[in-house]
Amino acid sequence: MATKKSSASAKKEAAIRADEDSRIARAAKLKSMAGGHGSGFMSFVREQGVVGLAVGLAIGTAAGASVKVIVDNLISPLVALMTRGVDLNSMKWQILAADGANPAVSIGWGAIVSSLITLVATAFVIYLVIHMAKLDRIDKKKDD
Repeated sequence: MATKKSSASAKKEAAIRADEDSRIARAAKLKSMAGGHGSGFMSFVREQGVVGLAVGLAIGTAAGASVKVIVDNLISPLVALMTRGVDLNSMKWQILAADGANPAVSIGWGAIVSSLITLVATAFVIYLVIHMAKLDRIDKKKDD
């Protein structure tokens, strides 16, 4: 009879412990859901590389400004020298002449060519900077 009581007592204690463990688990889950946003955010920042992205954005912005200065003060004057000072942006192909109330219709091919030259020059300057700083080899995996 003593074993039946102790067995029943042990079952009761196990049920009480299980209930307590369940309450603790529910409380922890609620705490992580409600108050765990800070730790969840920090985990997101660490796992997703947000800090590296921010650093890359800052460096990219500075590099873009530097490339713009190089293109505006070095490449553009060289293009102007090659075109003998002709402003490409003002070059247009007139399709229809102005008549009375209707304005002239023209295609600004000079602005398009100027934009393409700037694009190619910018890409070339970026290539040179990355190649001279040997940054093009950073992301390549070693074949070891």
